[in-house]
Amino acid sequence: MINFLIGATILFIAINLFYFFSNKTYKKSTFSSALFLKLFFVLLGVLVGFTFLYYLLSMKETIIVQSLSSRKPIEPTLLNLFYFSGETLLSVGYGDILPIGPARFFAIIESMIGILLPTAYFMKAIDLSNQSKHK
Repeated sequence: MINFLIGATILFIAINLFYFFSNKTYKKSTFSSALFLKLFFVLLGVLVGFTFLYYLLSMKETIIVQSLSSRKPIEPTLLNLFYFSGETLLSVGYGDILPIGPARFFAIIESMIGILLPTAYFMKAIDLSNQSKHK
Protein backbone atom coordinates (compact mmCIF):
# COMPACT_ATOMS: atom_id res chain seq x y z
CA MET A 1 0.00 0.00 0.00
CA ILE A 2 2.83 2.39 0.89
CA ASN A 3 4.52 1.81 -2.48
CA PHE A 4 1.27 2.66 -4.24
CA LEU A 5 0.91 5.89 -2.24
CA ILE A 6 4.51 6.86 -2.94
CA GLY A 7 3.98 6.20 -6.65
CA ALA A 8 0.72 8.18 -6.65
CA THR A 9 2.42 11.08 -4.90
CA ILE A 10 5.28 11.13 -7.40
CA LEU A 11 2.75 10.98 -10.25
CA PHE A 12 0.82 13.89 -8.70
CA ILE A 13 4.01 15.98 -8.51
CA ALA A 14 4.92 15.07 -12.10
CA ILE A 15 1.44 16.06 -13.35
CA ASN A 16 1.68 19.40 -11.55
CA LEU A 17 5.08 20.08 -13.07
CA PHE A 18 3.80 19.09 -16.52
CA TYR A 19 0.79 21.38 -16.11
CA PHE A 20 3.04 24.25 -15.05
CA PHE A 21 5.37 23.88 -18.01
CA SER A 22 2.59 23.33 -20.56
CA ASN A 23 0.28 26.08 -19.27
CA LYS A 24 -0.37 28.79 -21.89
CA THR A 25 0.13 31.60 -19.40
CA TYR A 26 3.52 30.17 -18.57
CA LYS A 27 4.41 29.92 -22.27
CA LYS A 28 3.85 33.68 -22.62
CA SER A 29 6.39 34.32 -19.90
CA THR A 30 10.07 34.70 -20.61
CA PHE A 31 11.19 31.61 -18.75
CA SER A 32 14.55 30.50 -20.05
CA SER A 33 15.05 26.76 -19.88
CA ALA A 34 18.73 27.35 -20.66
CA LEU A 35 19.10 29.58 -17.59
CA PHE A 36 17.13 27.12 -15.47
CA LEU A 37 19.28 24.17 -16.52
CA LYS A 38 22.42 26.21 -16.03
CA LEU A 39 21.34 27.10 -12.49
CA PHE A 40 20.38 23.49 -11.75
CA PHE A 41 23.69 22.05 -12.91
CA VAL A 42 25.76 24.78 -11.28
CA LEU A 43 23.96 24.19 -7.96
CA LEU A 44 24.42 20.44 -8.38
CA GLY A 45 28.13 20.97 -9.08
CA VAL A 46 28.51 23.19 -6.01
CA LEU A 47 26.62 20.61 -3.94
CA VAL A 48 28.87 17.76 -5.06
CA GLY A 49 31.99 19.91 -4.71
CA PHE A 50 31.19 20.83 -1.11
CA THR A 51 30.29 17.20 -0.38
CA PHE A 52 33.82 16.18 -1.36
CA LEU A 53 35.31 19.14 0.51
CA TYR A 54 33.50 18.02 3.67
CA TYR A 55 34.64 14.45 3.01
CA LEU A 56 38.27 15.55 2.81
CA LEU A 57 37.91 17.66 5.96
CA SER A 58 36.35 14.69 7.77
CA MET A 59 39.51 12.66 7.16
CA LYS A 60 41.37 14.95 9.58
CA GLU A 61 38.75 15.41 12.30
CA THR A 62 35.07 15.25 13.14
CA ILE A 63 33.23 17.97 11.23
CA ILE A 64 29.53 17.18 11.72
CA VAL A 65 27.71 16.27 14.91
CA GLN A 66 24.13 15.61 16.01
CA SER A 67 23.91 18.50 18.45
CA LEU A 68 26.23 20.99 20.07
CA SER A 69 25.37 19.74 23.55
CA SER A 70 26.07 16.05 22.89
CA ARG A 71 28.62 16.55 20.10
CA LYS A 72 27.88 12.98 19.02
CA PRO A 73 29.81 12.54 15.75
CA ILE A 74 27.89 11.60 12.64
CA GLU A 75 29.45 9.00 10.36
CA PRO A 76 31.05 10.99 7.49
CA THR A 77 29.69 8.86 4.65
CA LEU A 78 29.27 10.49 1.25
CA LEU A 79 25.49 10.18 1.63
CA ASN A 80 25.49 11.95 5.03
CA LEU A 81 27.82 14.64 3.72
CA PHE A 82 25.74 15.07 0.54
CA TYR A 83 22.65 15.48 2.73
CA PHE A 84 24.42 18.03 4.94
CA SER A 85 25.72 19.91 1.91
CA GLY A 86 22.27 19.99 0.29
CA GLU A 87 20.62 21.11 3.48
CA THR A 88 23.19 23.91 3.78
CA LEU A 89 23.24 25.00 0.12
CA LEU A 90 19.45 25.10 -0.13
CA SER A 91 19.10 26.84 3.26
CA VAL A 92 16.87 24.09 4.61
CA GLY A 93 18.73 23.69 7.89
CA TYR A 94 16.70 21.00 9.66
CA GLY A 95 19.05 21.18 12.62
CA ASP A 96 19.70 17.44 12.76
CA ILE A 97 23.32 17.84 11.61
CA LEU A 98 25.57 20.65 12.76
CA PRO A 99 29.02 21.61 11.49
CA ILE A 100 31.92 22.04 13.88
CA GLY A 101 35.50 23.13 13.42
CA PRO A 102 36.59 24.23 9.95
CA ALA A 103 33.34 22.93 8.41
CA ARG A 104 31.51 25.89 9.96
CA PHE A 105 33.41 28.35 7.77
CA PHE A 106 32.76 26.32 4.62
CA ALA A 107 29.09 25.88 5.55
CA ILE A 108 28.72 29.67 5.69
CA ILE A 109 30.39 30.03 2.28
CA GLU A 110 28.16 27.31 0.83
CA SER A 111 25.06 28.92 2.30
CA MET A 112 26.01 32.28 0.78
CA ILE A 113 26.46 30.64 -2.62
CA GLY A 114 23.08 28.95 -2.22
CA ILE A 115 21.42 32.33 -1.67
CA LEU A 116 23.36 34.39 -4.20
CA LEU A 117 23.22 32.01 -7.19
CA PRO A 118 19.40 31.85 -7.41
CA THR A 119 19.25 35.61 -6.81
CA ALA A 120 21.58 36.18 -9.74
CA TYR A 121 19.48 33.77 -11.82
CA PHE A 122 16.28 35.70 -11.14
CA MET A 123 17.98 39.02 -11.80
CA LYS A 124 19.18 37.66 -15.16
CA ALA A 125 15.70 36.33 -15.96
CA ILE A 126 14.14 39.71 -15.14
CA ASP A 127 16.74 41.44 -17.30
CA LEU A 128 15.96 39.10 -20.21
CA SER A 129 12.25 39.75 -19.69
CA ASN A 130 12.77 43.52 -19.78
CA GLN A 131 14.92 43.25 -22.90
CA SER A 132 12.27 41.22 -24.74
CA LYS A 133 9.53 43.72 -23.80
CA HIS A 134 11.53 46.63 -25.23
CA LYS A 135 12.04 44.96 -28.62
